[in-house]
Parts: sequence; C-alpha cells; structure tokens
Amino acid sequence: MAKRTIRDLDLNGRRVFVRVDFNVPLKNGVIGDDTRIRESLPTIRHALDEGAACVVVASHLGRPKGKPNAEMSLRPVAARASELLDQPVVFAEDCVGPRAESAVRSAPAGGVVLLENLRFHAGEEKNDPAFAQGLAALCDVYVNDAFGAAHRAHASVDAIVGLVPDAGAGLLMEKELRYLGAVLEHPERPLVAILGGAKVSDKIEVIENFIPRVNRLIIGGAMAYTFFKAKGYPVGKSLVEDDKLDAAREIIARVKDVGLQLLLPVDHVVAPGLDADAPTEVLPVTDSRIGDRMGLDIGPETIEMYSSALGDARSVVWNGPMGVFEMKPFAVGTMEIAAAVARVNGTKIVGGGDSISAIRMSGVGDRITHISTGGGASLEFLAGRTLPGVAVLPDA
Repeated sequence: MAKRTIRDLDLNGRRVFVRVDFNVPLKNGVIGDDTRIRESLPTIRHALDEGAACVVVASHLGRPKGKPNAEMSLRPVAARASELLDQPVVFAEDCVGPRAESAVRSAPAGGVVLLENLRFHAGEEKNDPAFAQGLAALCDVYVNDAFGAAHRAHASVDAIVGLVPDAGAGLLMEKELRYLGAVLEHPERPLVAILGGAKVSDKIEVIENFIPRVNRLIIGGAMAYTFFKAKGYPVGKSLVEDDKLDAAREIIARVKDVGLQLLLPVDHVVAPGLDADAPTEVLPVTDSRIGDRMGLDIGPETIEMYSSALGDARSVVWNGPMGVFEMKPFAVGTMEIAAAVARVNGTKIVGGGDSISAIRMSGVGDRITHISTGGGASLEFLAGRTLPGVAVLPDA
C-alpha cells in the first residue's frame, strides 16, 4: 500500500486539487459535527506551506442524485473551514465550468477555494471522463485525502487521476492506509478484532478476512443474534438475518477448524422493545425466558469476559457497538468495551460511525491510536477489497 503522497509532490506555484470528505451532518445550514473538516486541514495547510498557488478543495455531501439541492450545498462548510483555517475560503458556486474556473482563476496567491457539491452533477457518480476533465482543468496537481470515498469509483477519486500531471495521497489518506494496512499485514500480537452493530451481512467479508489473521474474534451487538439462532438458541424478537444463518454456521465451523478463539455473548440485557423506559432483565443467552422480548445489550458476564480477552492484546480493531448505546439502559456494554479498548497497551483502531460516537460518548478518544473516518471504506479495506480511489494513485 506504499503510495506516493503529497510530501513527494512539487506544489510550489501550482494549483493543487484536494479531494476531501467533507460529508458532514448538516441540517438547516448548521453543521452537527465538523470532525471530517478538521481531519483534512493538515493536508490543506501542507499544500499552502509548500507554496501552492491555490488549493482547490472538492467534496460530496449527501445524496442529491445528480442535481443541485440547496439543502446539500457546501456553502456552510466553506464558512466553517474558513474559521478553522483562520483564512478566507472562497466558495465556488459550481464544481466545474465557468463559475468554478472563475473562482479558481481569481483566487489570491495562497488562497483556498471550496467547490460546490460534486454530486450536484450526475457525472461524478458515473465516473464520467468529461466531468473528470472539467475538474482536472482546475489544477496542476491532484491529492486524494478522502479515504471515506475511496471505495467509490467516482470521477473525483478515479477518472481525474489520469488527467492530471501529478497525483498522490493526502496526509489523512496516508494515515488511514498506514494504520489499517499494518493491522492486516504485520500487527503486534495478540491481535483482537471486535465486531458489532446490527447486521452480519455488513461484516461477513471482514470476518472471513480476519479469520486467518486475528488471534481472537469478539462479536457483539445485534449481529450476534444471527449466530445465536444458527446455534439453536432462543432469540425472541431480536434482530436476526435469516438469510445469513448458513453463513453464520460456516463461520462457526471455519473458526473451529483453524482453532481461532471466537467469543460470543454469554448473557444479555433484554426488553420488550426499543424504549428507554422499557423494563429490562439480564438473562443467559440460552435462556428461553426471553419470550417475545429482544436483546439490546451485552450483559455483565459478557462484559467481564470481553474485557479479559482484551487484557493482553497488543493490537485491537473495533467496528460496531455492543448494543443500542444511544439509549441509556442499553449503553453499558458499549461504554465498558470502549473503556477496555482504551486500556489496551498497544495499537487501538476504531472505525465505523457508531463506534466513533461511542468512543466520544465514553470520553476515551484521546487514548485511541487511530479513529478511522472511513466508514464503508474502512470495512471494505478490512475485508481485503481493493479500493478504486487507492488503487489508481501512483505507487511510491
């Protein structure tokens, strides 16, 4: 995964196009979380420090379906980026064509221009060469700092690369590839993977890629119930993917064959439904008294078992919560696992929107080695898939 990076490129006096992931939560023009903006500031600042004539920043936001949508305009993001960079960020009313070209052409030396939402044009998601050519016309150098979009073969991450004289990875992209690549290829051991969240289907390829690589595999969250049903345990109204029962059985059998330690919950917190005021009870996962209730968090015995399994770990990858942590009665498991991960003496990588929220909620973010901004991209990378936006970048 050794790719040429922005550090290897001559930026002095050149227009630098930086593809970022500024796909922030935005409602009524108010940004809910500016983390993704902050994460790419080092790359933008590096380009400015190296004498870039102009930094042209581009991103998508939401799913406007190939046409302009005022609610998904990047204008509020330009204002926030300006505050964070402590210098004006010019907002271009379009991302290609006369308005974009005029904004770039009239930018002051060492200026920053944020283009309008790339997905306001259907050509972005179609990886259209003509649209990519319109983007390439704005720059001399291309830098991809949008790991979160690297799994999409879109014009601004794929087709544009062959149309620009120089290209490389941004500092955030470099960091993501370094940490995620290291944990797959040469981790310090024991390596423990923790997978949670709602669906087994989202994680099957990741599990299969992890089986020959990890020393322990911990599973929690709603996805555990597909494994429980596959084992013949009572699941009540818990979320189960019936079409993945065979896949769950195959994983259980394969793990047994290779001698990998697979940890599933031994007790859980059950309730009649997703309600913060619902009466709860802790039961063993084999207990049929679950009735028509549903499992919504791991129980105290499971927390102790999982924390113990992390005790001697030197590398940990965590993707997906242990329960419905957004509701206080079902947050204990996820919060306790967050604390246990933070205590690990080694490399700790957390990915996935819910896991990142859990890390922030638990207040242990400063003790995590790397928090991946990737979401779907980090899952695909961990599943062993080739990411188009990475593959197309020149090798170091």
